[in-house]
Amino acid sequence: MAALWRRGRPPPVSGLCRTLRALSGKNEYDLLVVGGGSGGLACAKEAAQFGRKVAVLDYVEPSPRGTTWGLGGTCVNVGCIPKKLMHQAALLGSALKDAQHYGWNISQPVHHTWSVMAQGVQNYVKSLNWGHRVQLQDKKVKYFNIKGSFSDPHTVRGLTKAGKETIVTADNIVIATGGRPKYPTHIAGALEHGITSDDLFWLKESPGKTLVVGASYVSLECAGFLTGIGLDTTVMMRSIPLRGFDQQMASLVTEHMESYGTKFLKRCFPTKVEKLKSNRLQVTWRNADLNTEETDSFDTVMWAIGRVPDTKTLNLETVGVKTDSETGKIIVDASEATSVPHIYAVGDITEGRPELTPTAIAAGKLLAQRLFGQSSELMDYDNVPTTVFTPLEYGCVGLSEEAAVQCHGSDNIEMVCLREREQRILGLHFIGPNAGEVIQGFALGIKCGATYPQLMKTVGIHPTCAEEVTKLHITKRSGLDATVTGC
Repeated sequence: MAALWRRGRPPPVSGLCRTLRALSGKNEYDLLVVGGGSGGLACAKEAAQFGRKVAVLDYVEPSPRGTTWGLGGTCVNVGCIPKKLMHQAALLGSALKDAQHYGWNISQPVHHTWSVMAQGVQNYVKSLNWGHRVQLQDKKVKYFNIKGSFSDPHTVRGLTKAGKETIVTADNIVIATGGRPKYPTHIAGALEHGITSDDLFWLKESPGKTLVVGASYVSLECAGFLTGIGLDTTVMMRSIPLRGFDQQMASLVTEHMESYGTKFLKRCFPTKVEKLKSNRLQVTWRNADLNTEETDSFDTVMWAIGRVPDTKTLNLETVGVKTDSETGKIIVDASEATSVPHIYAVGDITEGRPELTPTAIAAGKLLAQRLFGQSSELMDYDNVPTTVFTPLEYGCVGLSEEAAVQCHGSDNIEMVCLREREQRILGLHFIGPNAGEVIQGFALGIKCGATYPQLMKTVGIHPTCAEEVTKLHITKRSGLDATVTGC
């Protein structure tokens, strides 16, 4: 090696790493986690509890608009946390409007100041970033703020912001880089003039009149709180809302949003975005039902058309980590193992897994326990509850009605329960205030195999919205009116 260096021909980096490992007999770390989001951090901290030498690599690639953030991943920085806080801001606005009917003397109309809310949300998120840094330090997990890519199955290399190369070797590597919002690059002006949820939560000033393109939960949640704080907001949907969720409930969500003030352009898709001299954005779209071309101008256009796995710079093909050809996500087995020994993946980057923070955290912890704690417990992805934080929240656990019918046949399903034998509950769907809190409780029962008769024997808490679940006795098949008329 020394002779090679003297002749001015240094060995390739991956070759050098393999040589160093051969001389030392071991890798630098027991576990290297690539990605500092919910799943990655949970895995790293759990592994450190077993006294293992652990490192985390995390780097935030700026959005096309230049937005960046700190350690903690999507949930902390541009997902669940700022979303829930802004949702809460909108709910408070609704409460202020309702307050006058309860005798409170609040002058109308109430006014919302975006910059004050944004500063509070962003300061809170930054405190969480700092908290994650401190936790890693306390648990003696080495943190590298670098963008890494594989050199070989045990080696990741990358550059710091200052351009310094860092090489890290590990016995086990976990990929947990998550996803980023998708841009419709085939639409003229989409990339140049649009933003995504990566940018919305870090805006210093109000987005003003906003067009949200997409029918995902991200789209509806953002449109819901933008409307709730008083902004002129429009949702453009190509097809159905909340694909993959129960469609009867999805319709109720969008109907309530419309009555709440959100405008919907249904069966429409954008064709171009142009910047006007006024700095407003003129959007042109096709109306599929009317077969017409229409335009309007907005202050902000936000794309919420889905997310893509953040894998493009990882160099996965070099080490042989297999990905799904359609989604680009990493293919893993029940133990989160990829196609390469000692390389694992957790969270949103994995194929066929729910894109949810709690599942990533649980999967990351269980993986660390299997690797270092003599555990054999696998993550159970069945009956995972979730909630869409639209103005009227929608919480669910288990199968949608459509999925239940597809699995068991329409004749065997009643109220998303099996009709035969013990009438096991296959799915529970709830729309109302605090839907997440309601479904979290019922999720335990359904995880334990709750049946419809057991639900009917459960005594409700009065007066609550959740007690209505314990009184479900009118089915679609009966044709009776299910409207609640009294206690």
